[in-house]
Amino acid sequence: MAGEREGCDGDSMRISRSLPVVAALALGLAASAVPSAAAPAEAPEPREVAVAEPVASDALRQTPRLEVRTIKAGLDIPWDLTFLPGGGMLYTQRDRLAIRYRGPEGADRPVRIQTQGMWVSGETGLMSILAARDFRQTRQFFTCHGANTSTPGGHDVRVVLWRLAGNFTRATRVEPIVTGLPATSGRHGGCRLRFGPEGALYVGTGDAAVGRNPQSLTSGGGKVLRVKPKSGKPWKGNPFIGADSAIKRKIYTYGHRNVQGLALRPGGGMWSVEHGSYRDDEANRLVKGGNYGWNPVPGYDESVPMTDFSLPGKQIGARWKSGDPTIAPSGSVWLRGKKWGVWQGCLAVGVLGDSHLRILEFTPAGTFVRSWVPLDGPRLRSAVLGPDGNLYLTTSNGGGSDRILEVIPHRR
Repeated sequence: MAGEREGCDGDSMRISRSLPVVAALALGLAASAVPSAAAPAEAPEPREVAVAEPVASDALRQTPRLEVRTIKAGLDIPWDLTFLPGGGMLYTQRDRLAIRYRGPEGADRPVRIQTQGMWVSGETGLMSILAARDFRQTRQFFTCHGANTSTPGGHDVRVVLWRLAGNFTRATRVEPIVTGLPATSGRHGGCRLRFGPEGALYVGTGDAAVGRNPQSLTSGGGKVLRVKPKSGKPWKGNPFIGADSAIKRKIYTYGHRNVQGLALRPGGGMWSVEHGSYRDDEANRLVKGGNYGWNPVPGYDESVPMTDFSLPGKQIGARWKSGDPTIAPSGSVWLRGKKWGVWQGCLAVGVLGDSHLRILEFTPAGTFVRSWVPLDGPRLRSAVLGPDGNLYLTTSNGGGSDRILEVIPHRR
């Protein structure tokens, strides 16, 4: 039965209690499918997919009409992007160990960086990127990447602070601020960087496909860390701030599998998005000290539930899960601005395995309501809201076929 509830934008509207999906656009897999140089692709009218109970027609009319532009083509797994004051952006390419700068006028150029010591294998390479909040004064930014080390295993994942030259052509390393995050074959390397409401740097990590890591409070794998941005020291008020272990003092939450998305909900704290095993990808509302229940032991047993409520203590269940099979969600962001219509205040998630953009609606208290799939086609890695209020997505197909997309909503 449909009932009265608030939509993502807080306006009262009639919705279905079921989980309807709306498909709006097939983007295609080839970079040539949408020309570069900011050529637009108009989305057709949203069509409703058969579900147990359809969305009321007034709710459908409030979904925005989407225009999709390719702003950069010919890329190879652009993992993340960050906007700079003035409208420019920096973005990474995982396997090429490359950072590029795109100016607000559209000019795109490589940024020379020192790649010596960086390591790329499987799902690990040059991953997340985030401009410092004081970038205008310091020109500093952060990355998360794989690295060669002299430790047993020979690799780790680390967060590094950089400084960008004034002409945007070169970046120099300032220092690594978080090191020793586990790495094995390159599987489950994480690694998302986002700022929290208090100014802390949150670091979402993968478990490196090692079963004991998520529940071990002396491992940085399968965690969300909270640290001081410039030093990487534990944030005051972390749940284990008095621990002897240096990594334990940095832990904010644990029991995760492979955190691919971190998204700060306006007025609602930090949320994570992570890959499930063969089932149950998750969106989680993060609670300080929370255990999210991934414990694939002995060995690396992926048949166990994503949240094992039989573990000692209290475990926190997901706010949304995909069910069976996994769809492999990745980067995520909360949509803001009236032009997003009914999707204002919803969580936008790029999906890799099932190749689409998913919009998730939650109540202010964090209860899942419903979802839409407005863009369908390429594998989507990152989702970032630009200063113009538009949504920027990166594709993740490899082989030089990837793109950065701009999604522009139009009110109906």
